[in-house]
This record gives sequence, structure tokens and C-alpha cells, in this order.
Amino acid sequence: MKRWLLLFLCLILPSAVFAAQPQHGMVVAAQPQAAAAGIAMLEKGGNAFDAAAATALALGVLEPGSSGIGGGGFFLLYIAREHRYVMIDARETSPQLAGHGEVYQVASSIDGPQSAGVPGLAAGIDHLVSRYGVLTRPQITAPAIRLARQGFAVSPRLKHMLDWRSRVFNDAARRIYLSGSTIRQPALADTLARFAENGAEDFYRGETAGRLVADMKRDGGLIRESDLAGYRAVERQPVVFDYQGFHIVSAALPSSGGLTLAHIFGQLNDDDLKALAETDRVHLLVEAMKRAYRDRNAHLGDRDFVRIPADYLDAKRLKKLRDSIRMDRATPSAKLKGLAEPIGASVDTTHFSVIDREGNMVSATLSINYGFGSGYVSPSTGILLNDEMDDFATRPGKPNAYGLVQGESNAVEPGKRMLSSMTPTFIIGPKRSFVVGTPGGSRIISMVLLASLGFMLDEKPPADWVNAPRFHHQFLPDVVQYEAGAFSDVVIAGLKQRGHQLKLLNRRYGNMQAMMLERSSGITVGIADHRGEGAARSSR
Repeated sequence: MKRWLLLFLCLILPSAVFAAQPQHGMVVAAQPQAAAAGIAMLEKGGNAFDAAAATALALGVLEPGSSGIGGGGFFLLYIAREHRYVMIDARETSPQLAGHGEVYQVASSIDGPQSAGVPGLAAGIDHLVSRYGVLTRPQITAPAIRLARQGFAVSPRLKHMLDWRSRVFNDAARRIYLSGSTIRQPALADTLARFAENGAEDFYRGETAGRLVADMKRDGGLIRESDLAGYRAVERQPVVFDYQGFHIVSAALPSSGGLTLAHIFGQLNDDDLKALAETDRVHLLVEAMKRAYRDRNAHLGDRDFVRIPADYLDAKRLKKLRDSIRMDRATPSAKLKGLAEPIGASVDTTHFSVIDREGNMVSATLSINYGFGSGYVSPSTGILLNDEMDDFATRPGKPNAYGLVQGESNAVEPGKRMLSSMTPTFIIGPKRSFVVGTPGGSRIISMVLLASLGFMLDEKPPADWVNAPRFHHQFLPDVVQYEAGAFSDVVIAGLKQRGHQLKLLNRRYGNMQAMMLERSSGITVGIADHRGEGAARSSR
């Protein structure tokens, strides 16, 4: 009887969660002008999907170090009229000429045109608008074209990224990004105008494709006509699971985010985290992260190419992992077999969250990987290309740009999508819902985990779920990394006593953009991470 009741609740939950419509549409994004571009679509009569498309394109202009049509990402959608969740996978793919990674034994997978995967964002946006939007491509593209032509002021955050990565820029990138306090991108504006007129057809098989490939051939890149012509954005079923009365919907492979969240929450399903003392709770979360991150790198990759173990999220297996956690002592990572994952924080990648008055929602995380991606701008298109090839295990067993050591499941293969940590997520509770995501490399998953727990445990105001100092463990190095203020002196002493090694980070990480919907009132609260320059904007 209980099984049938649980199944019934799972089936009706998605159709019941948004019974009350939001009072206003809202966009929360990493740049105020990008949020304004999304709101403009809602005020033109568009829906959340139109707003998401406009926001994504505008962010690609305003945050060239973090995202753009030379990169890719994931759009997690809730379609209110259909009571349905879906993920649009616009992740980059490996060019055919990359082979099985042999080229990266002598070439860089971080800098220059050979480090670029086949961009997916243009296909993802075109799919989003044509399948789910109500406005036209020219309407949703107009704000980005205007920003690219007229220019925008270099912000302090962007200036910091330029100082960090400009040494790898090609001549075209230097002319655009190092020309003064205002950045103008006329060639990119022309490319966006062609996209507005002809959509993905131009980008992957038309004039833009021809220009991009010609630049690739001249400058040593690997992307060819057949790579672009063969690219498709793919709809995937999100990872969906329940945790102590909450319904979680998150990104599916090739994102590792949803499965890793499900892994951690599955281990903790029988624990009352709210009742635990703070040191006990942190210890338990760290130990669960350690085990989940170990499994992530050992097994996960593009599901179209690799077979994930059938028992990966099996309840008995996860309970066995939970039973291996001692509450009085840290388990050394050396005693857990698996692959190393020592990763530094990422300031590239971006996230935004959208909701409209009909209750449609979007949680989108977009990236070009490292800051300013490959550092290579295609001169004839103005497109800054990603360096997502470094997200593969280009040298299995060897570290990538973030120190990430991965296995054969994420090895390079032609046409394959590289594993990602981007984790756009919805959490549906009994009375309210949470839309969340963030940049931050492999720390994305633990950031979403901690913010989700803040929402579920209801101990602090919504702003604290996003702005509170964070901590992270990723199996190896066997270290608890934490921001200043994350732990009290008592917790630090307690963790050290249990055998944890702690590392205070000298900088803040992440740039979360989230929103909460109170379903009884329809009130929506937007939260832009104070670590960044983002903003929440509401429609009239």
C-alpha cells in the first residue's frame, strides 16, 4: 500500500506544485543588463523560455569570460501547461579531428583554437525558442545585438578576469577586450544578427559556419564543417528523486550534477540533519561528499558513449556507503578506492534563473570552461571559443586545468560530450519551491547541495542560503576546503579532532543566482549572490 501511495504522490506532484501562479515574472542573473533583457521579453508578452533565451544571449556579450555562443550549457525547464520537466542539453562535443585525444599529447587543451569543442549554445537557444517560446528570434536576440554594437563598460569582475587570462588572447581577442574601458563587439553583433534571421541553420550550416571553419583551418583549430553540421541540441530527462518530503529535479548526464546530488542525498536519506549538532552535520556532509565525488569520477561520462553501473544509485548500495561513515572519525580518502579529484575554483561559467506568471521556470547554467575559454576569437565572426576539451580526460590519469584527474569513462572520443559539473536544479517542497544554480567548477555540486539544505531545513533567511560561506570536499586531495566564516572555532576544533584536514581558501568562490516561490501567496523572492555583480528583476 505504501509503495502505491508513494508512486501516486510522485505522479501527481509535478502537476500540483504550481497550483498558485507567481504574482510577477522574475529573472535573476549575473549581470543586471542581462536580467533586464529577460524581463523585457516578459513585458513584450513572452514567456520564461523567451526570457531565458534573451538572458543567455545577453550574458554571452556582457560576460565574455564566462559564457557565450562559442560555448554551451544546460537549460532545465518546467513547462507549466504540460506539468513537465525537461533538460535541453547544449553541451559541446568533441571534433572528429580530436580523435581519441592523441592531439593533446602535443597540443594544449586549455589555450588556443585546438582546445575548443563544437559549440552548442546557439543550437540550444534556437531549440528553446522554437519549441517552447512565443516570441521571434529577432525579438529575443535584439538586446544582445544592441549590447554588442553599442558596447558596455568593463566591470571590476571582468577587469580581474582580463588581467588573469589576457596573456593567452589571440590578436582578435586583444583588439576587442583590451581596447579600453568599453567593450564593443561589431563582428559578434553581425553574427547574432544572422542568428536572429536564420537561427541554428546559419550557425551550423550557413555563412557563420563557413566563416568559423575558415578561421579554424587558418589558425590551427580542429572544428570542421561536418562537426558543425552534425551538432544537435538534445532533450533529456532530468534526474528526479525525493528526499524527506522534497522533490528534486536536476541536470542529467553529461552533467554529473544531478546524479551526484542524488548520490549524496541518497546516503543521507535516513539522517535527521536538522537535529544534529553543527560539527556532526558538517562531518556527515563532508563524508557523504567524499564518497559521491569518488564515484563521480570513476564512473560518469556521456551516457551516449559509456555505460553507467546499474546500481549506481541503488538504495542498498548508498546505505552501505552511509554505514561506512563513522561519526567519530573521518575516513581517509586513501581507504576509499577511486580516482583523484583535486580541483581549484572556477570563476568562469554563469547561471541564471527565470519564472513567469504562468509558472514556467528555467534554471540555466552556461559555460565556456576556463576564464575566456580558449582565449581565441574567430576574427570573421567575433565568436570567443570555449576550451571545453579540457573537461575531458584528455590524458586519463593526469590532471586537467583544474587539477581534475579523471578516468576512461570521460576520455576523448569524436562526437562525445565532455562530463560537466553544471547543476541547474529545482527543489519542490510542500509549501514553496527553489530554483538554483551557480558557476564554480566541481564545487558547483556542493554549493547547490548546501543552498538546497538551507532551503529544506528552513533555519535562515533565503539570502543566507545563497550568501552563506561554503565548504567542500571532493575526495582528493583529502582536504575540507572552506571560505572564511564557514565554520566557528568550535566546529574547526571538532573537525580536526576527528581527523579532517582543513584548508581555508584565500578567496570566495561561486556566483549563485536563485529564486524562491511561496506557492500560497505567489510571492517570488530573487537572490543574487553578493560575491558577484548580479541582480534580480521583476516584470510589471
